[in-house]
Amino acid sequence: MIGDRGHQDPVRRRIEALGSSLSLPTVRKAMGILEGEHPSGLRGNGYDTAGIRAYEPGDETRLIDWKSSAKIGRPMVVDKERQLTSKVWLLLDVGREMTGTCPSGEQAIQVAANALCMFAALSLRRSDEVSLVLADSSTITRIPCHGGFAQFEQTLDRTLLNRQSTGRNIEALLDYANRLQDRHSLLVLATDETALNGDHLDMIHRLAQTHPLNLVSVRLLNPLRAEGGPGPVYEAQTGRKVPAFLQTERTGQEVAVHREYMAAALKQELARSGSTLVRAESSQTMFDQFIHLLSVALPASSMGNPPGRPGLVSGLGRTGR
Repeated sequence: MIGDRGHQDPVRRRIEALGSSLSLPTVRKAMGILEGEHPSGLRGNGYDTAGIRAYEPGDETRLIDWKSSAKIGRPMVVDKERQLTSKVWLLLDVGREMTGTCPSGEQAIQVAANALCMFAALSLRRSDEVSLVLADSSTITRIPCHGGFAQFEQTLDRTLLNRQSTGRNIEALLDYANRLQDRHSLLVLATDETALNGDHLDMIHRLAQTHPLNLVSVRLLNPLRAEGGPGPVYEAQTGRKVPAFLQTERTGQEVAVHREYMAAALKQELARSGSTLVRAESSQTMFDQFIHLLSVALPASSMGNPPGRPGLVSGLGRTGR
């Protein structure tokens, strides 16, 4: 189970290194990107001045206070303080279906949990109010997360030890998210690619319209691929082995086409509201996509990469193979 391997997981250690290595200004900007923030060009954006400090690598140049900089003789940055508490809701599907196998050999719940750890590492570094919400067909549990990343990791792994025993209820999880009142809070929903279908697109659309949303979709092994996977394929709901006569090229292709269609529809729906779909088949590829998402939006100097030289991001993203 996930609790037995969390501390030995090399991806977890890369996540921890990422959270501790980035400067606080870079973390704030990275989380702002994940929340869909962008300069509005208007005065009075709902921020109050918290103080003035010296410019640091990773700070945005638009925050430089030129009058103060001229008086002191060095670049000075105006820190802004939000008029609200930054809240992050990490919503995790813990239904029995999440024990499904990925092409990497991992269970979907392991990849999804590691994805939430990525968001938690940055959120906790920014001192956000983080809540972990676990949902299946029997219960929905909210766990407030206090302390640092190590404590979050322990809480997550300990909580998952005795879950995945009942079926999923993705509708209840989406309904829970839609009833959250704070529209400025960041939502991260993690499930596998088979959980959402066309009937859920309207719910996803409403959710993305009211909250900054990041959807984590874990790719599963195609059970009807004729070539099979790392071993026998079992159906998550019943535990029965998938019959060999169903594993043909035609049926496998039908499953693959349907999954790609749903992924494209979700990505398009989320893009309309500035939200993000992160889809991967392993913890390592999920981590690589997360790094790519940040490195595209952040300048190289913010991520610890001097111009023309590989740095923090490239080092953290290596698989070691």
